[in-house]
Amino acid sequence: MRPLAAIGNVNVDLILGPAEPWPNAGTEIIVDHDELRVGGCAGNNALAWDSLGVDYEIAANVGNDQFGAWLKEAFGERSRDWPVEAVGTTLSVGITHPDGERTFFTTRGHLPLFSFQEVLSMLDGNRLGGGYALLSGSFLTDALTLAYDELFNWADEHEVAVALDTGWPIEGWTEANRLKTLSWLKRCHCALFNEVETTMLTGQSDPAEAAARLKGAMPADAIVVVKRGPQGALALAPDGQAFSVAAPRVKVVDTIGAGDVFNAGFLAALAAGMPLEACLRTGVAVASEAISTLPRSYGKPLSAFIEESQR
Repeated sequence: MRPLAAIGNVNVDLILGPAEPWPNAGTEIIVDHDELRVGGCAGNNALAWDSLGVDYEIAANVGNDQFGAWLKEAFGERSRDWPVEAVGTTLSVGITHPDGERTFFTTRGHLPLFSFQEVLSMLDGNRLGGGYALLSGSFLTDALTLAYDELFNWADEHEVAVALDTGWPIEGWTEANRLKTLSWLKRCHCALFNEVETTMLTGQSDPAEAAARLKGAMPADAIVVVKRGPQGALALAPDGQAFSVAAPRVKVVDTIGAGDVFNAGFLAALAAGMPLEACLRTGVAVASEAISTLPRSYGKPLSAFIEESQR
């Protein structure tokens, strides 16, 4: 099993809903569900890794309030070296809708202060050598994002393959955000974007063509993954071979963090040396379980997926 690490956004999610129709200003509605939980791409990914039973490291920061203390407590020993910033912790309020979609209201909080020097204080490049590092929250972690070139240099020096999931830009996919992301992908060995992000990045309406366009901008040994929600996922292998996996039909309860949970399953399987198609199946299965259970479940441990892939 190759080493795994997550670098990026851990914050608090307050989930409320479902809400329909959207309330008018000055009114109040009652919803059926509320849940306070660990959030952010890196946070969601790490929770799924815990459930899958894989070892990993995580580099993140928190604010200096009760939410920050709560996040550190949730990760126990893994959060021992997380820096505490002199600001409130980033909070996302997610309003779910009956069709499974959601709307987020997010505070800036601690995430913009997360820095490359803080990452170096938490991660041992020699120990992570030959492994995978998920880099996430690119449009929220301002200080770290400015130092991405240094981060990529560090990863190259230690032979750590970076998997990128930027998340949705706050300003949308402007030309500036699109060009920045493409420049980052030139230094990454795995792209983990959803279908809308992939097509917006490339200007290609077909997901497979968009994936090929992204791969052309990345190193020759790169893997491109397109997360397609209810349609499953597709991937292009380093040699350009395409794989596609359908998603099972499930009753959707909560799609928040579905892409992050997919990342966890996919990267864990990749680190275990499973074939690319089996990695896709693992990611889709873990995400499908997560979005259809309340309280959230992630299904089988990784060892069960490994056994299935070897039959």
